[in-house]
Amino acid sequence: MNVKEKLFQAIHERSEELVQLTRELVAFETLNPPGANYRECIEYLSKRLQTSGFYSQMVRAEGAIGDSDIHPRWNLLSRIEGDFPGDCIHFNSHIDVVAVGNGWTKDPFKGTIEDGRIYGRGACDMKGGLATSIIAAEAFISVIPNFGGAIEISATVDEESGGYSGVAWLAEKGIITSKNTQHVIIPEPLHKNRICLGHRGVWWAEIETHGKIAHGSMPFLGDCAIRHMGALIQTFEDRLFPKLDCRKTNFPIVPNEAKRSSINLNSIHGGEPELTNENNSYSAPCVPDRCRMRIDRRFLPEESLDEVKAEIVDILEALKRERPGFEYTLTDLFSVPSIITDHHKPVAKAVHKAINEVLGEEPEYVISPGTYDQKHFAQISNIHNCIAYGPGLLKLAHQPDEWIGIQDMIESAKVMACTMLELLTKD
Repeated sequence: MNVKEKLFQAIHERSEELVQLTRELVAFETLNPPGANYRECIEYLSKRLQTSGFYSQMVRAEGAIGDSDIHPRWNLLSRIEGDFPGDCIHFNSHIDVVAVGNGWTKDPFKGTIEDGRIYGRGACDMKGGLATSIIAAEAFISVIPNFGGAIEISATVDEESGGYSGVAWLAEKGIITSKNTQHVIIPEPLHKNRICLGHRGVWWAEIETHGKIAHGSMPFLGDCAIRHMGALIQTFEDRLFPKLDCRKTNFPIVPNEAKRSSINLNSIHGGEPELTNENNSYSAPCVPDRCRMRIDRRFLPEESLDEVKAEIVDILEALKRERPGFEYTLTDLFSVPSIITDHHKPVAKAVHKAINEVLGEEPEYVISPGTYDQKHFAQISNIHNCIAYGPGLLKLAHQPDEWIGIQDMIESAKVMACTMLELLTKD
């Protein structure tokens, strides 16, 4: 039996453990917002990895966005050193999950097993990928204890809200650096036969339209900020959406619909605070003097952030000229340019070779429609030898009855183990 056969056997022997680990991770209700149960999940993983020989460091992102005594932002960085000098391969996964939402037929935090799938919020995005990387690393260490370099596994938080209390904070504090980490794999659910080289750009902004408050029975004495916002939305419908739909990238962004520029009107609120029936109040006596809308603009590698912003400003300024009383404030919330790793980078080549060996097929190079923590590795840690590779289907992320396939995790674990073999052992 050669070394790869031994690796595959070690993974198969751990297949039930892989399922159980995934289910246990799903059971932690690490919802973001608000950032619940982070420490409990991190402590569980820390103890697990210490048992496997890793040195584990639990770090709270004190002072970071979202961190508070009620919901502290705890991260985990675990590392195991090999027997001789060499590169470090780092597997990074986030533990936070989005809100459950409606439409579930399974318990979202039970990890129900059915038809070879594990169901639960975060099973696909991305606790299944985290469990897969842990099992792959433990199998690798058991078969090849005298490897070179180091293996790191991080479990970080707040990726779903930008990653500023997770990877970004660890990078800014020098805990993750290009000096101690050479290769990064992020097990996001892009599927077992795909190598994700990066992601589209994103710009989040808030637009506020201004008006004049007045009595609701005499709206002619005021100026309705919500009507101004309605005019802006209609202008987006007439002028912006058709224009964006005509732009198409030459890069391999998936799914196919995401090859076009897009804008999502994420939220809108104006006037009185949102009313409920709990206090039997139906009062709405005033003309609203403000209305706020948050936009989520996803842009293509061929577009620049400056061009994207200027396009929105041009529309706002045109409305200001065309519509009496139209005034606005535009506030930047968050922006990241498109990030794309060269497919000739060592980690991409190693995963390419591993997919060939495990699945017997050529991998597909793709780019994600949404951002993930690769941006912080590239922009803060200056680690550009970074890809996303993991089990799961991207279309299931954030959906009701989210699931991950057990066989897909097993095969992805083999790919990860072969990648470690390629990067951490001598010929």
